[in-house]
Amino acid sequence: MKSVAIIGGGITGLTAAFSLQQRGIPVTLYEGGGCVGGVIRTVQENGYLAECGPNTILETSPLIGELVRDTGLESRQLYSDPAADKRYLVRDKQLVSLPDSPLAFFATRLFSWRAKAGLLVEPFRRRAAADLEESLAEFVLRRLGREFLDYAINPFVAGVYAGDPERLSVKHAFAKLHALEQRYGSLIKGQIFGARERKRRGTVSKQNAKKISFNGGLQVLTDTLREKLGDQVRLNHVAKRISRDANGWQLDFEESGSNASASHSGVLLTLPAYRLVDLEIHSLDKPVDLALLGQIEYPPVTSVVLGFRREDVAHPLDGFGVLIPQIEKFNSLGSIFSSSLFPGRCPEGHLTLTSYIGGTRSPNLALKEPEEIVQLVMEDLRVLAGVTGEPTYTHTFCYPNAIPQYNVGFGQFKARMDEAEKEAPGLFLGGHFRDGISLSDSIVAGYGAAERIAKHLEMGLTQNEVNQ
Repeated sequence: MKSVAIIGGGITGLTAAFSLQQRGIPVTLYEGGGCVGGVIRTVQENGYLAECGPNTILETSPLIGELVRDTGLESRQLYSDPAADKRYLVRDKQLVSLPDSPLAFFATRLFSWRAKAGLLVEPFRRRAAADLEESLAEFVLRRLGREFLDYAINPFVAGVYAGDPERLSVKHAFAKLHALEQRYGSLIKGQIFGARERKRRGTVSKQNAKKISFNGGLQVLTDTLREKLGDQVRLNHVAKRISRDANGWQLDFEESGSNASASHSGVLLTLPAYRLVDLEIHSLDKPVDLALLGQIEYPPVTSVVLGFRREDVAHPLDGFGVLIPQIEKFNSLGSIFSSSLFPGRCPEGHLTLTSYIGGTRSPNLALKEPEEIVQLVMEDLRVLAGVTGEPTYTHTFCYPNAIPQYNVGFGQFKARMDEAEKEAPGLFLGGHFRDGISLSDSIVAGYGAAERIAKHLEMGLTQNEVNQ
């Protein structure tokens, strides 16, 4: 059996390659850059640990723990400090903790009494037609009202997608939310009964999932996967053309300015959607056109990691972090209290905050010079966290194309992906442009892709045996 080619060395590609390796299926992973990991990058300097992209993995599926165990990383795994579970939102320029119980909800000043009373009638509101595709904003206005959209959903979407609820599709970006309404007719009923179903499946909602990192940051995971795969990883190999004939798949690529090719039994594409459009793909001399996927929006986001002396920050930072509603008119989307979550993120007597700026809310801010971006974030932190001193550490990292937006109409992209796989048996697509944008989604997607590839190869071998 020829190896399976995986193109793209992000977490989905790495997980799929590792899973195939465990199954005894030969695999070759091609990464166009000089390192694997995708958006997962950890920088350690001057006693600080900075995550350039995501800060945690949510343990939503048993597959997350399985990956940690099978890579031998259990001794290096860290769970976030239970004392840092509190989450903050901003209202009237102040941090207000998100209520964690029904009693706390009715006592909070985050929402008016009118908004709270309106929530009581949510179970009696009519569900939408199953084939209606609404924006998340339309969905929330219909079920919960304007105040919840402005002060709960808008900042939540900024923290997850760096996106806009007016444009995101509830059916595709928040499929589980859409399914709750369709099945139970109510979000409140769905939360109650859906929790029982998740318990039976062994899965956990993202809201309640444990947060994971490692004692050297998230890059510990991707570096370890790279080590486990060994010489099956090909760095600085840029895929140019993929073609299928009666004998399998041929991959043409560029390596250090030279052209080369290799034969494979199947191909998994885990590149970002905007990179897929550059690939020339043929199946039995018929082109497989992925140009439509180039229309998926990827707004820019810059992460800003700042270190401070403990005495220069008034707020106790006793939680996960803060999300900022657009209506509050700050520069940044929110901040994670990084050193409150995990140990070893800063020197003794200091703390670390990771803020994000840009997204669809203000893409131009993410593309400014690093010094200017730091000052914009500092303006916010002085008001919200009571920062009085200057940073003792700064690190910025810009992703010009950060997070795929599952906007209204996203179904056309998913349909095209399904069609492409049917047009070219043995070609598979997977990753955050298809299967969900979180790290946990991407890990689960990697396992799912490996399962589909294994079944395809098994069917092919069975058919060959029949033909013989």
